[in-house]
Amino acid sequence: MKTTNLSDINFYDIGNEIQTVGIILSGKGHSYILLVPEKSPDLSNLELLPLTLDEWTTIFKQMDTLETEIFEQDVSGVTKKLIRKSQRTIDNYLQWACFKRDNYTCRYCGRDGIPMSVDHVDLWEEGGAAILENLITSCRQCNKDRGRVKYEDWITSNVYKKKSENLLDSVKQQNFAVLTTLSNLRAQRVKNIRSR
Repeated sequence: MKTTNLSDINFYDIGNEIQTVGIILSGKGHSYILLVPEKSPDLSNLELLPLTLDEWTTIFKQMDTLETEIFEQDVSGVTKKLIRKSQRTIDNYLQWACFKRDNYTCRYCGRDGIPMSVDHVDLWEEGGAAILENLITSCRQCNKDRGRVKYEDWITSNVYKKKSENLLDSVKQQNFAVLTTLSNLRAQRVKNIRSR
């Protein structure tokens, strides 16, 4: 098995492009890899990443940017279980206020009736505040497609243009109007949200 150093990895990819897909348990002469359902990691490229205690602390803080979801089918349909670490937890009241304001519909593609998330206009990774003015209702796919792209680049991208083809003109105008609030949102950034 190849050994990798933390310095060989783009640190900001951890919790974003590089995600938790399971855990390793060890004891009584055995080691077990437990994989999260619905994830399909490529174990042929498994690498060992030994860390110091300080690096572990830094990694855990960085990984708090990730929402881990597990979906299970039950007799009533699909039940969503969401495990979210406390560092990035958005107050439920705030989350539902955002959903209500946006008509429980993705502001980027117009879909509804599917699991939604809240997307930070001013990126959370850059200190964007978890306040209603900085949140937009987004379906999981649009949130993933935007990723860490700055809002002004996202809203003018070809990906957004394609996704927004079926949006009402009023919603498109609302999304572009957010551009006028960016400087105010950036002035409200949270400082020192994680150690780097």
